[in-house]
Amino acid sequence: MKPIGYWLNRTDKALTRHMNDTLKEVGLTRITWQVLNVVHDTPRVADTEVLSTLSANADVPTLTAAIDTVIVDGWATRPAPHRLSLTPDGRQRLAGVAERVDAFRELSTAGISRDEYCTAVRVLERMTGNLETAWGAAP
Repeated sequence: MKPIGYWLNRTDKALTRHMNDTLKEVGLTRITWQVLNVVHDTPRVADTEVLSTLSANADVPTLTAAIDTVIVDGWATRPAPHRLSLTPDGRQRLAGVAERVDAFRELSTAGISRDEYCTAVRVLERMTGNLETAWGAAP
């Protein structure tokens, strides 16, 4: 049996590759989609909050580039300096992306029960908590 680190890396790469392929037609990547979801969930969100929320997903330059991309591509706008909101068109387009994301999620969890999925997530949360506590890192 391969160790958990091996499977974590392979899973993350597979998730990213397939999500990027799923979203390519609408001009998004996994990271830009994640940025849009933070903006959707917190209208007029500060850039710093987006960076903080997604810090486990990508480094600051990658996230900053993703923020710039969603603005340039018309998904989001700046209602105030260093703040982001979805544009009306971005809101509508993001709602249309939901069907693609649902299909992606269905594919990625095929053959996995809800209980198995929840157990896997809880185990990874505990492992992360153990290591971050031992290292003195904040979540």
